[in-house]
Amino acid sequence: MIPDPGPVLTLIDAFRSSKAMFVAVSLGVFDSLEREPGSAAKLAEEVQAQSEPMERLLDACVGLGLLSKQEGLYQNEPVATTYLCRGTPTTLVGYILYSDKVLFQLWSHLENAIRQGGPQWKQAFGQDGGIFDHFFRTEEATRTFLQGMHGFGTLSSPLVVSAFDLSRFKTFVDLGGATGHLAIAACERYPGLTAIIFDLPQVIDAVRQQVSASSMASRIELRKGDFFHPEELPKADLFGLGRILHDWPDAKVNALLKAIYEHLPSGGGILLSEKLVNEDKTGPISAQLQSLNMLVCTEGKERTLGEFRALLEAAGYVRVRGCVTGAPLDAVFAEKP
Repeated sequence: MIPDPGPVLTLIDAFRSSKAMFVAVSLGVFDSLEREPGSAAKLAEEVQAQSEPMERLLDACVGLGLLSKQEGLYQNEPVATTYLCRGTPTTLVGYILYSDKVLFQLWSHLENAIRQGGPQWKQAFGQDGGIFDHFFRTEEATRTFLQGMHGFGTLSSPLVVSAFDLSRFKTFVDLGGATGHLAIAACERYPGLTAIIFDLPQVIDAVRQQVSASSMASRIELRKGDFFHPEELPKADLFGLGRILHDWPDAKVNALLKAIYEHLPSGGGILLSEKLVNEDKTGPISAQLQSLNMLVCTEGKERTLGEFRALLEAAGYVRVRGCVTGAPLDAVFAEKP
């Protein structure tokens, strides 16, 4: 008996499904339908598109479970209302736009990345420079990237800060914290905690208004700096790094972990929010695909708990523990003896 071709056929169509959703989000389809149900002709007029092609896109979104259709009118399904509309607390629009405008192009050069290694910014965009030169090349690119990370962070950070008992700590530095979703979640979870969001100057400028509007703003300080300049790091008894270490190779990770270690008191802690790969690297698929994503856009990779343990212990940390949260990101915690 020949194998079922279903898994292969599903994968052949997978990028088409993603691109259909990306384009619908980019065009503002879900934002428009959240205001009121509409026809293909009405939506096409709103976005200056052709009616019949718009109908095909909307019908595909119905098939994907994002829209419903009745008597020629389209309406958002709850999943679209929750994640695909701009301005909602749970929106993933930022990450979707980042995936569409940046990652989709980088992934088209995956074969070259496999053959030659290294990020594919030059091949995709004709630009040299470091990773974050591209992420922050314009104000719009900065906002898109930061809001993309924020969307995923809001799904994961509450579970990450709850994975271990952090109630004994008093000051939390969210290193490379951007919009501060990790710091905000930590302050919400632990009433005795104050936080510092530490990030590059252009990032702090971009997120200041958003952080100041959060429920924890009175307990959060914004501070500009570069975490690869150890002398700029704040002092605290707990450091958090959300999706930071996966951007970098082991040598840079080791240097950063050692610098943090020097800024921690005895008994201080470090909390990592990353996607853990199984020890034998056979899964989960989300971590495996994210590791390929890091190949095309950064110098880093996703790691196993064992790999994180080796890096942390080499920097002096002890009692390394991991927790699979069930959210898009997992948690790793270690202490300074």
